[in-house]
Amino acid sequence: MVRGRVTGLAVSDVRFPTSLGHHGSDAMHPDPDYSAAYVVIETDARDGLKGYGLTFTLGKGTEVVVCAVNALSIHVVNKDLEEIVSDFRGFYRQLTSDGQLRWIGPEKGAVHLATAAVLNAVWDLWAKQEGKPLWKLLVDMDPKQLLSCIDFRYITDALTEEEAHEILQNGLLGKKKREEQVLKHGYPAYTTSCAWLGYPDQQLKQLCTDALKDGWTRFKVKVGADLQDDIRRCRLIREMIGPDKTLALAPLGIGVATGEQCHNRVIFKQLLQAKALSYLQIDSCRLGSVNENLSVLLMAKKFQIPVCPHAGGVGLCELVQHLIIFDYISVSGSLENRMCEYVDHLHEHFKYPVVIQNASYVPPQNAGYSTEMKEDSARKYQFPQGEVWQKLLSKP
Repeated sequence: MVRGRVTGLAVSDVRFPTSLGHHGSDAMHPDPDYSAAYVVIETDARDGLKGYGLTFTLGKGTEVVVCAVNALSIHVVNKDLEEIVSDFRGFYRQLTSDGQLRWIGPEKGAVHLATAAVLNAVWDLWAKQEGKPLWKLLVDMDPKQLLSCIDFRYITDALTEEEAHEILQNGLLGKKKREEQVLKHGYPAYTTSCAWLGYPDQQLKQLCTDALKDGWTRFKVKVGADLQDDIRRCRLIREMIGPDKTLALAPLGIGVATGEQCHNRVIFKQLLQAKALSYLQIDSCRLGSVNENLSVLLMAKKFQIPVCPHAGGVGLCELVQHLIIFDYISVSGSLENRMCEYVDHLHEHFKYPVVIQNASYVPPQNAGYSTEMKEDSARKYQFPQGEVWQKLLSKP
């Protein structure tokens, strides 16, 4: 049973200087600083639990999202948590349909990223109060309650609420067995950490060697800056990992995977209707949190498109593992052609970091959405007054 009235919402700009090591670099983002607008929600409940949420950014611009979070806070503070979760669809619409703020959206851009951060914190608090990891909260939820969290506006030409209910009802068959399966073996992952575009060849070789020793069999290579260099780097990766490991190449029949920068469920709907993608990449912070991701998972099931989430960024692995585990247990019911991205960066800054074993995600057991950062890390990397940034900004 959820409890408490929201008494405060704080947001901070937390940035990690990953550009110094070219971590996360690709053709469009050569020098990203993995960052987050980091939200903390407090209530007057006696349990003292807090909700933590974030949205992923690349450095500059995080301050814009922080401003958007503060603008949205009027819809959250002084609300009873029970009031929020009992009409989560209505609450989602409050945040996304503010008569003035929606002018700089709607449901896209900085305002929608801010919406994700706020809602991620609400879901974290709800799961904590129920004493369950988020994936388990979703798995145990009655289909009708789950659907009450989703805004079906603008997607009923692709998926009606009745069709979504049928999908969830069908997902009840074999659900217990799938939950036992994922708890025992985890959810399959692929690694992007070996081949960021800014890495020199020697570093790339060493990281591939280390990944192979750790049991990785599926690899992602960043391309797009220069065709001939792309070919050379892909050939180098293939030589390192051998012929039996998976490397995404179109001539092998591997199709288009996209979605990590799709603004909302409507864009996904259009891509699915147009048969424009072969693999769907949800993002736990680009869309409007769990609520909107649920609608996309259900649409993907109807259109029979496998979901392979995006997780390249601070906190994204921690969050999206919950969504894809829920998808397997309650929606898709399949692991065929499905895997979740993993990057080996910055997990040490989270209170409950993601766990990988045998190149698979181990389902989290701690209550919540795995969004809570360690206090020291959030303070140390807060921009611009954190200790790390004070040192970096003071350099000539």
